[in-house]
Amino acid sequence: MLLNEQHHEIRRSVRDFVEREVVPIADELDNAEKEIPMPVIGKMAELGYFGLIFPEEYGGMGLDTVSMAIVTEELSRGWLSVGSVMTRMLITGTLIQANGTEEQKKRFLPKICSGDMLTAAAFTEPDVGSDTAAVKLRAEKQGGKYLLRGEKTWCTFANRAHVLTVLARTNPDVQPKHKGLSLLLVEKPQGDGFVPPALTGGPIPTIGYKGMKSYSLGFDGYECPVENLLGGVEGRGFYQLMATYEYARIQTAARAVGTAQAAFEAALKYSQERTQFGKPISEFQVIRHKLAHAAVEIEAARQLTYYASAMKDTGKRCDLEAGMAKAFAAEMAERVTSEMLQVFGGYGYSREYPAQRFWRDARVFRIFEGTSEIQYEVIAKRILGGK
Repeated sequence: MLLNEQHHEIRRSVRDFVEREVVPIADELDNAEKEIPMPVIGKMAELGYFGLIFPEEYGGMGLDTVSMAIVTEELSRGWLSVGSVMTRMLITGTLIQANGTEEQKKRFLPKICSGDMLTAAAFTEPDVGSDTAAVKLRAEKQGGKYLLRGEKTWCTFANRAHVLTVLARTNPDVQPKHKGLSLLLVEKPQGDGFVPPALTGGPIPTIGYKGMKSYSLGFDGYECPVENLLGGVEGRGFYQLMATYEYARIQTAARAVGTAQAAFEAALKYSQERTQFGKPISEFQVIRHKLAHAAVEIEAARQLTYYASAMKDTGKRCDLEAGMAKAFAAEMAERVTSEMLQVFGGYGYSREYPAQRFWRDARVFRIFEGTSEIQYEVIAKRILGGK
Protein backbone atom coordinates (compact mmCIF):
# COMPACT_ATOMS: atom_id res chain seq x y z
CA MET A 1 0.00 0.00 0.00
CA LEU A 2 1.31 3.44 -0.94
CA LEU A 3 1.07 5.99 1.85
CA ASN A 4 0.10 9.60 1.28
CA GLU A 5 2.10 12.64 2.37
CA GLN A 6 0.09 13.00 5.58
CA HIS A 7 1.04 9.46 6.56
CA HIS A 8 4.71 10.16 5.89
CA GLU A 9 4.55 13.34 7.95
CA ILE A 10 2.94 11.45 10.82
CA ARG A 11 5.76 8.91 10.71
CA ARG A 12 8.43 11.61 10.75
CA SER A 13 6.76 13.36 13.67
CA VAL A 14 6.36 10.23 15.79
CA ARG A 15 9.88 9.03 15.01
CA ASP A 16 11.25 12.37 16.17
CA PHE A 17 9.32 12.01 19.45
CA VAL A 18 10.55 8.45 19.93
CA GLU A 19 14.19 9.31 19.25
CA ARG A 20 14.05 12.17 21.77
CA GLU A 21 11.86 10.76 24.53
CA VAL A 22 11.85 6.95 24.33
CA VAL A 23 15.02 5.47 22.81
CA PRO A 24 17.40 7.13 25.34
CA ILE A 25 15.58 5.60 28.33
CA ALA A 26 14.16 2.31 27.05
CA ASP A 27 17.11 -0.02 27.76
CA GLU A 28 17.83 1.40 31.21
CA LEU A 29 14.21 1.21 32.33
CA ASP A 30 13.70 -2.24 30.87
CA ASN A 31 16.81 -3.62 32.56
CA ALA A 32 15.64 -2.10 35.86
CA GLU A 33 12.11 -3.45 35.26
CA LYS A 34 10.63 0.01 35.73
CA GLU A 35 7.42 1.28 34.22
CA ILE A 36 7.06 3.96 31.55
CA PRO A 37 7.50 7.36 33.23
CA MET A 38 4.22 9.22 33.53
CA PRO A 39 5.72 12.36 31.87
CA VAL A 40 6.26 10.30 28.69
CA ILE A 41 2.63 9.18 28.75
CA GLY A 42 1.63 12.79 29.30
CA LYS A 43 3.58 13.91 26.23
CA MET A 44 1.95 11.16 24.16
CA ALA A 45 -1.44 12.50 25.24
CA GLU A 46 -0.43 16.07 24.36
CA LEU A 47 0.56 14.94 20.87
CA GLY A 48 -2.88 13.42 20.38
CA TYR A 49 -1.86 9.77 20.14
CA PHE A 50 -4.70 8.53 22.34
CA GLY A 51 -7.38 10.23 20.28
CA LEU A 52 -6.05 9.54 16.79
CA ILE A 53 -9.02 7.70 15.31
CA PHE A 54 -11.82 9.17 17.41
CA PRO A 55 -14.18 11.88 16.06
CA GLU A 56 -13.24 15.50 16.57
CA GLU A 57 -16.57 16.15 18.28
CA TYR A 58 -15.36 13.97 21.16
CA GLY A 59 -11.89 15.44 21.31
CA GLY A 60 -10.18 13.14 18.83
CA MET A 61 -8.22 13.85 15.66
CA GLY A 62 -10.47 11.94 13.27
CA LEU A 63 -7.59 10.24 11.44
CA ASP A 64 -7.75 6.92 9.61
CA THR A 65 -6.74 3.49 10.85
CA VAL A 66 -3.60 3.52 8.69
CA SER A 67 -2.41 6.55 10.67
CA MET A 68 -3.08 4.64 13.89
CA ALA A 69 -0.98 1.73 12.62
CA ILE A 70 1.90 4.03 11.68
CA VAL A 71 1.93 5.76 15.07
CA THR A 72 1.78 2.40 16.86
CA GLU A 73 4.60 1.00 14.75
CA GLU A 74 6.89 3.93 15.42
CA LEU A 75 6.18 4.03 19.17
CA SER A 76 6.82 0.28 19.43
CA ARG A 77 10.04 0.69 17.48
CA GLY A 78 11.25 2.71 20.47
CA TRP A 79 9.87 0.43 23.18
CA LEU A 80 7.01 -2.04 22.90
CA SER A 81 5.52 -0.90 26.19
CA VAL A 82 5.19 2.67 24.90
CA GLY A 83 3.42 1.50 21.76
CA SER A 84 1.14 -0.58 23.93
CA VAL A 85 -0.15 2.32 26.03
CA MET A 86 -2.27 3.21 23.01
CA THR A 87 -3.84 -0.25 23.03
CA ARG A 88 -5.55 0.41 26.36
CA MET A 89 -7.23 3.60 25.18
CA LEU A 90 -7.98 2.12 21.75
CA ILE A 91 -9.89 -0.87 23.12
CA THR A 92 -12.01 1.08 25.60
CA GLY A 93 -12.45 4.05 23.29
CA THR A 94 -13.61 2.03 20.28
CA LEU A 95 -15.98 0.05 22.47
CA ILE A 96 -17.55 3.28 23.74
CA GLN A 97 -17.63 4.91 20.31
CA ALA A 98 -19.35 1.92 18.70
CA ASN A 99 -21.65 0.86 21.54
CA GLY A 100 -21.91 3.54 24.21
CA THR A 101 -24.87 5.74 24.94
CA GLU A 102 -24.51 9.36 23.92
CA GLU A 103 -24.03 10.27 27.56
CA GLN A 104 -21.22 7.71 27.88
CA LYS A 105 -19.53 9.01 24.74
CA LYS A 106 -19.64 12.60 25.98
CA ARG A 107 -18.46 11.63 29.44
CA PHE A 108 -15.62 9.24 28.63
CA LEU A 109 -14.28 9.82 25.10
CA PRO A 110 -12.94 13.39 25.52
CA LYS A 111 -11.04 12.37 28.65
CA ILE A 112 -9.63 9.27 26.95
CA CYS A 113 -8.51 11.35 23.95
CA SER A 114 -6.84 13.95 26.19
CA GLY A 115 -5.13 11.37 28.39
CA ASP A 116 -6.94 12.61 31.49
CA MET A 117 -8.53 9.18 31.74
CA LEU A 118 -6.31 6.12 31.30
CA THR A 119 -7.96 2.76 30.77
CA ALA A 120 -7.26 -0.97 30.96
CA ALA A 121 -9.08 -4.07 29.72
CA ALA A 122 -10.18 -6.73 32.22
CA PHE A 123 -11.49 -9.56 30.05
CA THR A 124 -9.36 -12.64 30.79
CA GLU A 125 -9.80 -14.88 33.83
CA PRO A 126 -7.53 -17.51 35.44
CA ASP A 127 -9.52 -20.43 34.00
CA VAL A 128 -10.84 -18.58 30.94
CA GLY A 129 -8.39 -17.78 28.15
CA SER A 130 -9.66 -17.96 24.60
CA ASP A 131 -13.10 -19.26 25.66
CA THR A 132 -14.55 -15.80 26.25
CA ALA A 133 -18.11 -17.09 26.63
CA ALA A 134 -17.05 -18.98 29.77
CA VAL A 135 -16.35 -15.82 31.81
CA LYS A 136 -17.39 -16.30 35.45
CA LEU A 137 -16.98 -12.91 37.13
CA ARG A 138 -20.44 -11.89 38.33
CA ALA A 139 -22.01 -8.45 38.24
CA GLU A 140 -25.10 -8.56 40.43
CA LYS A 141 -27.49 -5.65 40.09
CA GLN A 142 -28.64 -4.09 43.34
CA GLY A 143 -30.61 -0.90 42.98
CA GLY A 144 -28.57 1.67 41.08
CA LYS A 145 -25.32 -0.29 41.09
CA TYR A 146 -23.66 -3.56 40.17
CA LEU A 147 -21.62 -5.51 42.70
CA LEU A 148 -18.69 -7.29 41.05
CA ARG A 149 -17.37 -10.57 42.43
CA GLY A 150 -14.74 -12.78 40.85
CA GLU A 151 -11.25 -12.70 39.36
CA LYS A 152 -9.52 -11.29 36.32
CA THR A 153 -5.97 -11.81 35.14
CA TRP A 154 -3.54 -10.36 32.59
CA CYS A 155 -5.03 -6.91 33.09
CA THR A 156 -2.19 -4.80 31.75
CA PHE A 157 -1.89 -1.21 33.01
CA ALA A 158 -4.51 -1.87 35.71
CA ASN A 159 -2.59 0.07 38.35
CA ARG A 160 -2.41 3.26 36.29
CA ALA A 161 -5.90 3.07 34.83
CA HIS A 162 -8.78 5.25 35.95
CA VAL A 163 -11.26 2.91 34.24
CA LEU A 164 -11.28 -0.88 33.88
CA THR A 165 -13.37 -2.20 31.00
CA VAL A 166 -14.69 -5.36 32.64
CA LEU A 167 -16.42 -8.27 30.92
CA ALA A 168 -18.86 -9.65 33.48
CA ARG A 169 -21.71 -12.12 33.72
CA THR A 170 -24.90 -10.18 34.40
CA ASN A 171 -27.21 -13.12 33.71
CA PRO A 172 -25.99 -16.53 34.96
CA ASP A 173 -29.01 -18.48 33.70
CA VAL A 174 -29.40 -17.53 30.03
CA GLN A 175 -28.38 -19.96 27.27
CA PRO A 176 -26.26 -19.90 25.23
CA LYS A 177 -24.01 -18.57 27.95
CA HIS A 178 -22.33 -15.83 25.90
CA LYS A 179 -25.66 -13.97 25.91
CA GLY A 180 -25.34 -13.43 29.64
CA LEU A 181 -22.24 -11.24 29.35
CA SER A 182 -22.06 -7.46 29.58
CA LEU A 183 -19.29 -4.85 29.53
CA LEU A 184 -18.97 -2.43 32.44
CA LEU A 185 -16.88 0.74 32.64
CA VAL A 186 -15.55 0.30 36.17
CA GLU A 187 -13.98 3.43 37.64
CA LYS A 188 -11.15 3.23 40.16
CA PRO A 189 -8.39 5.42 41.61
CA GLN A 190 -4.89 5.20 40.16
CA GLY A 191 -2.20 3.38 42.11
CA ASP A 192 -0.70 0.03 43.03
CA GLY A 193 -2.82 -0.22 46.18
CA PHE A 194 -6.18 -0.55 44.38
CA VAL A 195 -9.20 -0.50 46.76
CA PRO A 196 -8.92 -3.45 49.15
CA PRO A 197 -10.76 -5.54 50.12
CA ALA A 198 -13.35 -4.80 47.41
CA LEU A 199 -10.71 -4.58 44.65
CA THR A 200 -7.24 -6.06 45.03
CA GLY A 201 -4.43 -6.50 42.54
CA GLY A 202 -1.02 -8.06 42.26
CA PRO A 203 1.54 -7.83 39.43
CA ILE A 204 2.40 -10.90 37.34
CA PRO A 205 6.16 -11.40 36.76
CA THR A 206 6.93 -11.62 33.02
CA ILE A 207 10.03 -12.28 30.91
CA GLY A 208 9.48 -9.22 28.72
CA TYR A 209 7.11 -6.29 28.18
CA LYS A 210 8.59 -4.70 31.30
CA GLY A 211 7.40 -1.13 30.92
CA MET A 212 3.79 -2.04 31.68
CA LYS A 213 2.74 -4.33 34.51
CA SER A 214 0.06 -6.95 34.05
CA TYR A 215 -2.13 -7.71 37.06
CA SER A 216 -4.30 -10.38 38.59
CA LEU A 217 -7.35 -8.69 40.07
CA GLY A 218 -9.80 -9.77 42.74
CA PHE A 219 -13.30 -8.26 42.93
CA ASP A 220 -15.23 -8.76 46.18
CA GLY A 221 -18.30 -6.58 46.08
CA TYR A 222 -16.67 -3.71 44.16
CA GLU A 223 -19.35 -1.26 43.04
CA CYS A 224 -20.06 0.01 39.54
CA PRO A 225 -23.00 2.36 38.85
CA VAL A 226 -25.63 1.02 36.44
CA GLU A 227 -25.11 4.01 34.15
CA ASN A 228 -21.65 2.57 33.39
CA LEU A 229 -23.15 -0.50 31.69
CA LEU A 230 -21.84 -0.10 28.14
CA GLY A 231 -24.75 0.77 25.89
CA GLY A 232 -27.24 0.60 28.73
CA VAL A 233 -28.53 -2.88 27.83
CA GLU A 234 -27.40 -6.13 29.44
CA GLY A 235 -26.32 -9.18 27.46
CA ARG A 236 -24.49 -7.47 24.61
CA GLY A 237 -20.94 -7.64 25.96
CA PHE A 238 -19.75 -10.64 23.97
CA TYR A 239 -20.83 -9.14 20.65
CA GLN A 240 -19.43 -5.72 21.53
CA LEU A 241 -16.07 -7.21 22.41
CA MET A 242 -15.77 -9.39 19.31
CA ALA A 243 -16.38 -6.40 17.03
CA THR A 244 -13.63 -4.26 18.58
CA TYR A 245 -11.02 -7.02 18.24
CA GLU A 246 -10.48 -5.95 14.62
CA TYR A 247 -8.93 -2.69 15.80
CA ALA A 248 -6.98 -4.42 18.58
CA ARG A 249 -5.49 -7.03 16.26
CA ILE A 250 -4.49 -4.49 13.62
CA GLN A 251 -2.81 -2.44 16.32
CA THR A 252 -1.05 -5.53 17.66
CA ALA A 253 0.26 -6.35 14.19
CA ALA A 254 1.65 -2.82 14.01
CA ARG A 255 3.33 -3.27 17.40
CA ALA A 256 4.98 -6.45 16.10
CA VAL A 257 6.24 -4.65 12.98
CA GLY A 258 7.71 -1.86 15.07
CA THR A 259 9.50 -4.24 17.42
CA ALA A 260 10.94 -6.25 14.53
CA GLN A 261 12.01 -3.05 12.77
CA ALA A 262 13.92 -1.94 15.85
CA ALA A 263 15.71 -5.30 16.04
CA PHE A 264 16.57 -5.12 12.34
CA GLU A 265 17.96 -1.59 12.57
CA ALA A 266 20.09 -2.49 15.59
CA ALA A 267 21.49 -5.59 13.87
CA LEU A 268 22.13 -3.71 10.63
CA LYS A 269 24.12 -1.04 12.44
CA TYR A 270 26.05 -3.58 14.49
CA SER A 271 26.91 -5.68 11.41
CA GLN A 272 28.54 -2.66 9.79
CA GLU A 273 30.58 -1.81 12.89
CA ARG A 274 31.62 -5.27 14.11
CA THR A 275 34.72 -6.66 12.39
CA GLN A 276 35.86 -10.27 12.20
CA PHE A 277 38.67 -11.72 10.09
CA GLY A 278 39.61 -8.20 9.03
CA LYS A 279 36.28 -6.96 7.69
CA PRO A 280 32.78 -5.94 8.85
CA ILE A 281 30.56 -8.95 9.42
CA SER A 282 28.03 -7.38 7.03
CA GLU A 283 30.33 -8.50 4.23
CA PHE A 284 29.80 -12.17 5.09
CA GLN A 285 27.03 -13.76 3.06
CA VAL A 286 25.39 -15.49 6.00
CA ILE A 287 24.92 -12.16 7.79
CA ARG A 288 23.83 -10.35 4.64
CA HIS A 289 21.17 -12.98 4.02
CA LYS A 290 19.88 -12.81 7.58
CA LEU A 291 19.42 -9.07 7.13
CA ALA A 292 17.82 -9.50 3.72
CA HIS A 293 15.34 -12.11 4.96
CA ALA A 294 14.43 -9.88 7.90
CA ALA A 295 13.83 -6.88 5.65
CA VAL A 296 11.52 -8.93 3.40
CA GLU A 297 9.51 -10.35 6.30
CA ILE A 298 9.11 -7.01 8.04
CA GLU A 299 7.86 -5.32 4.88
CA ALA A 300 5.43 -8.15 4.18
CA ALA A 301 3.98 -7.83 7.69
CA ARG A 302 3.84 -4.05 7.37
CA GLN A 303 1.89 -4.24 4.13
CA LEU A 304 -0.55 -6.80 5.55
CA THR A 305 -1.10 -4.46 8.49
CA TYR A 306 -1.68 -1.42 6.29
CA TYR A 307 -4.06 -3.39 4.07
CA ALA A 308 -6.08 -4.53 7.08
CA SER A 309 -6.12 -0.91 8.28
CA ALA A 310 -7.39 0.31 4.93
CA MET A 311 -10.08 -2.38 4.97
CA LYS A 312 -11.17 -1.26 8.42
CA ASP A 313 -11.58 2.27 7.12
CA THR A 314 -14.06 1.07 4.48
CA GLY A 315 -16.47 0.16 7.27
CA LYS A 316 -16.68 -3.42 6.06
CA ARG A 317 -16.03 -6.51 8.17
CA CYS A 318 -12.28 -7.20 8.28
CA ASP A 319 -11.73 -9.90 10.88
CA LEU A 320 -10.08 -11.99 8.14
CA GLU A 321 -7.61 -9.27 7.16
CA ALA A 322 -6.97 -8.28 10.79
CA GLY A 323 -6.44 -11.91 11.76
CA MET A 324 -4.01 -12.48 8.90
CA ALA A 325 -2.02 -9.37 9.76
CA LYS A 326 -1.87 -10.22 13.45
CA ALA A 327 -0.94 -13.89 12.94
CA PHE A 328 1.75 -13.21 10.35
CA ALA A 329 3.25 -10.19 12.10
CA ALA A 330 3.36 -11.99 15.44
CA GLU A 331 5.25 -14.98 14.07
CA MET A 332 7.43 -12.76 11.92
CA ALA A 333 8.49 -10.72 14.94
CA GLU A 334 9.53 -13.81 16.86
CA ARG A 335 11.61 -15.11 13.92
CA VAL A 336 13.19 -11.79 13.04
CA THR A 337 14.15 -10.75 16.57
CA SER A 338 15.72 -14.16 17.14
CA GLU A 339 17.75 -13.95 13.93
CA MET A 340 18.80 -10.37 14.62
CA LEU A 341 19.97 -11.40 18.09
CA GLN A 342 22.07 -14.05 16.35
CA VAL A 343 23.80 -11.33 14.32
CA PHE A 344 25.14 -9.93 17.61
CA GLY A 345 26.62 -13.31 18.57
CA GLY A 346 27.38 -13.51 22.29
CA TYR A 347 26.63 -9.82 22.75
CA GLY A 348 23.06 -10.48 21.68
CA TYR A 349 22.54 -12.40 24.91
CA SER A 350 23.92 -9.54 26.96
CA ARG A 351 21.89 -6.82 28.63
CA GLU A 352 24.49 -4.41 27.27
CA TYR A 353 22.73 -4.45 23.89
CA PRO A 354 18.99 -4.15 23.14
CA ALA A 355 18.79 -7.25 20.93
CA GLN A 356 17.68 -9.40 23.85
CA ARG A 357 14.96 -6.88 24.78
CA PHE A 358 13.42 -7.03 21.31
CA TRP A 359 13.56 -10.83 21.40
CA ARG A 360 11.93 -11.08 24.84
CA ASP A 361 9.25 -8.57 23.96
CA ALA A 362 8.43 -10.20 20.62
CA ARG A 363 7.45 -13.53 22.17
CA VAL A 364 4.24 -12.09 23.61
CA PHE A 365 2.72 -11.27 20.21
CA ARG A 366 1.70 -14.86 19.50
CA ILE A 367 -0.22 -14.91 22.78
CA PHE A 368 -2.07 -11.68 23.49
CA GLU A 369 -5.04 -10.12 21.67
CA GLY A 370 -5.97 -13.62 20.53
CA THR A 371 -3.39 -16.39 20.23
CA SER A 372 -2.03 -17.39 16.84
CA GLU A 373 -4.06 -20.57 17.12
CA ILE A 374 -7.25 -18.54 17.53
CA GLN A 375 -6.27 -16.31 14.60
CA TYR A 376 -5.87 -19.29 12.32
CA GLU A 377 -9.27 -20.58 13.40
CA VAL A 378 -10.81 -17.21 12.50
CA ILE A 379 -9.02 -17.26 9.15
CA ALA A 380 -10.05 -20.86 8.46
CA LYS A 381 -13.72 -20.16 9.16
CA ARG A 382 -13.74 -17.24 6.76
CA ILE A 383 -11.94 -18.95 3.90
CA LEU A 384 -14.17 -22.01 4.30
CA GLY A 385 -17.26 -19.86 4.02
CA GLY A 386 -18.27 -19.72 7.66
CA LYS A 387 -19.58 -16.71 9.52
